Amino acid sequence: MALKQVIVIRSDLGMGKGKIAAQVSHASLSAFRQAELRDKFTARKWEAEGQKKIVLKVASEQELLALYEKVRRELPCALVRDAGSTQLEPGTITCFAAGPAEEEKIDKFTKELKLL
Repeated sequence: MALKQVIVIRSDLGMGKGKIAAQVSHASLSAFRQAELRDKFTARKWEAEGQKKIVLKVASEQELLALYEKVRRELPCALVRDAGSTQLEPGTITCFAAGPAEEEKIDKFTKELKLL
């Protein structure tokens, strides 16, 4: 059972590279904490395997939220809203992370998305 985490980020916001890195980090850590609460064994196994992560993109907030609503029913997820300290307005939804979980379960929702 191969495990991974997927982070899905909006490509329409024009965030700088550093901002994207920060948002992805927030999502990854928050989703990991959710996964840990659900299934500590899977979370620890993912850590031991090297913490595989894939960053994908969507074109809009609407697309991101539609996907998030589907994925969160089955997998540990975390939605990120920006604090608004730098490039974005407070509360702007930037990304979400799903997993760690079995690759097949994540791919069921994300296989059509493009890499960032």
